[in-house]
Amino acid sequence: MGLFNKKKEETKSCCCGGSCTPETMKQAEAAAPGVRVLGSGCAKCNALEAAVREALAELGMDTAIDHVTDFAQIAAYGVMTTPALVVDGKVVSYGRVLGKDEAKSVIQKARAGAAPSS
Repeated sequence: MGLFNKKKEETKSCCCGGSCTPETMKQAEAAAPGVRVLGSGCAKCNALEAAVREALAELGMDTAIDHVTDFAQIAAYGVMTTPALVVDGKVVSYGRVLGKDEAKSVIQKARAGAAPSS
């Protein structure tokens, strides 16, 4: 009786359940610098994008915002809860809608950390 000798399914250690690899994570992080909103295009994702647009305008940054809706690309960042915000390849917020001032602060911190120190 082979009922009790079932092979255990091999689980992957990735946070997305194994649909991404270390290579795809590196590709996602090394993507062109910029700001990305990750989400399906729902009202919360659109609200985050609007807040980020306002924050970038106040900061005087002329940065294009990419809205990524493809789940495979979102999972490549290791994000499983949307909306999420990615600044220069780093996930800086996920699972909630940031207000304009909060988005401004997060973007400034992310950009300050990426800037070379003198």
